[in-house]
Amino acid sequence: MSGKKPNRLIHAISPYLLQHAHNPVDWYEWGQEALKRALSEDKPILVSIGYSSCHWCHVMERESFENDQVADVMNKFFICIKVDREERPDIDQVYMDAVQALGVNGGWPLNVFLTPDQKPFFGGTYFSPQAWMQVLTNIHHAFKTRRDDILSSAERLTNHLASQGVIQYKKKSEQQDFRQALDGMFNQLESKFDCTWGGLDRAPKFIMPSIWLWLLRYWHISNNHLALDHTLFTLKKIAQGGIYDQVGGGFARYSVDGEWFAPHFEKMLYDNAQLLSLYSEAYSISKDDYFKQIVNETYEWLKRDMIHPDGGFYSALDADSEGVEGKFYTWEYEQLITVLGASNAKSLVEYFGATPEGNWEHGLNILINSGQAASGGLTTDTILTGKQNLLNARNNRIKPGLDDKILAGWNAMAIIGLVDAFHACNDHRFLQTAKRNAVFLQKNLLEGNTLYRSYKGKRSSTEGFLEDYAYFIQACIKLYQAYFDEAWLRQARSLTEHVLENFFDKEESYFHFTSSQSEKLIARKKEIFDNVIPSSNGIMAQNLFHLGTLLDQEVWKNLAITMTEELSHLIYSEPNYMSNWAIVLTEIRHGMAEVAFTGKEYLSLKNEFRQNYQPFTLLMGTKNASPLPLLADKTTQDDTSVIYVCYNKTCKLPVHTAHEALQQLV
Repeated sequence: MSGKKPNRLIHAISPYLLQHAHNPVDWYEWGQEALKRALSEDKPILVSIGYSSCHWCHVMERESFENDQVADVMNKFFICIKVDREERPDIDQVYMDAVQALGVNGGWPLNVFLTPDQKPFFGGTYFSPQAWMQVLTNIHHAFKTRRDDILSSAERLTNHLASQGVIQYKKKSEQQDFRQALDGMFNQLESKFDCTWGGLDRAPKFIMPSIWLWLLRYWHISNNHLALDHTLFTLKKIAQGGIYDQVGGGFARYSVDGEWFAPHFEKMLYDNAQLLSLYSEAYSISKDDYFKQIVNETYEWLKRDMIHPDGGFYSALDADSEGVEGKFYTWEYEQLITVLGASNAKSLVEYFGATPEGNWEHGLNILINSGQAASGGLTTDTILTGKQNLLNARNNRIKPGLDDKILAGWNAMAIIGLVDAFHACNDHRFLQTAKRNAVFLQKNLLEGNTLYRSYKGKRSSTEGFLEDYAYFIQACIKLYQAYFDEAWLRQARSLTEHVLENFFDKEESYFHFTSSQSEKLIARKKEIFDNVIPSSNGIMAQNLFHLGTLLDQEVWKNLAITMTEELSHLIYSEPNYMSNWAIVLTEIRHGMAEVAFTGKEYLSLKNEFRQNYQPFTLLMGTKNASPLPLLADKTTQDDTSVIYVCYNKTCKLPVHTAHEALQQLV
């Protein structure tokens, strides 16, 4: 970047904005300076939205935003604003909805043109340099000659965005047999199963963890082994594919094909956090050490490549290095032979699915687990040694760009995944890392009950969104159940009260994505549908149900039930897009056991109990006494340890072993 004059993005915190800090485009961050200038100069606004590990964002920057001629046109006729969608998902939501309402498929980079008062009238995703120059010219001309048409269109689109609410999806819950409803949801998903490669029959393939988490719960209730078998088969196929980093651990965002083979190589914290939970649950059911290996390798990747010295987790690793997608992760055949360099090198190369001509493009190989270990005479130790040698060699390469901002919600998801891994594997490393991460969030992103969105050297001024609060509340509930420190429940309670006060819409009984104290945009959205990241309203409903149970807050439980039941028709008809809501609904309808551990061995009994797959349980515990409503009358005598299994505050006979407690679950 030497010799290039920086623009005002040089002062940004976001790594994505900093990537654009030496463009000749006169970029602004989103804020009053840019918005006021648009009004005073009566210019349309260009909002260009992306994220640091977005391949096509890099391409458009290289082709257009670094081009002096293109930049001159942008600077002359527009107020240009760069937005990191991970830092400002509220802005991204509004303008992504606008572009999709215009009939354009969404994606990133997202380029949206606004009137000077922020109302959208045109947009799209990636444009080639020639197409981009044509768009800029046409919009400038139209803004000068057909202003009334543009303003009228922008007004209609803005009214459409502002009128969108949950009310169009709400419907009074209809009484129907719950098991039949569950079977119907399963049948819809089962009809889309890819029985050859796992997952759902489509390409490209996103993993969508909440679908498989729900299927495991469905199996637990129904004993339908097809649900379990296809889920475990899917997880094995994913972990054997190129979407999983066979050398260094961790998962890429998606596979461009239907075989989990060729990934889009970016690695996101939110995917890997959820997959820690999913593979941990698979291990707790199957006791298949392969799933435990994936959990451990993903954890080691997080610790090696993604952790701040004080315990926070970074956001993402880029798909590109040295301007080439996947260069860091792919190998020439001879490179593999040289690095592996032992008498069994060719067997190892065969195990990794590599060929002399390359199994991918440009003579390169994406490493997979071909399952040929036994036929190649390879031992587990030989494979692990081969992986370590490849990792050591790869560490000498130029690494992909690191997005080193720390996001509250994504870090909270990592805490949840780590606690789930701790319980499944009974490995205290996971819990210690989770606790350290939570303390980092409290220290750096929490002030009173206000949670902030991101941190990079200092915290951003942007308050957290519903996603951040919801996941951090869930993380606190998980941490309490990991070692029964009631400070985490108090934290969860105070944050929940803050969310109810500042995010809740009493008319619709759902939560806005932004706080009432946040900057006002042209529309205030509510997030309902589950995507790769489950919807924040669904996570809040689950929090209210769990926390309402643990703290005996019937009002919170009833709100959770209302939120979920009013969407039940959608959950039944669209489980693919409502899979996390399906988990919440299943918990509510099936019921959650309240399991209390008391006495000297309360933690070791809990750990033994939790290594079994029991998704419909909420745990509490104390060595001596606790003010929690469900523990208040559960005292122990002498050195006796007692477990109480309760439903709706009515307890079965007290028992003294984890096995006996498991037998009491329905």
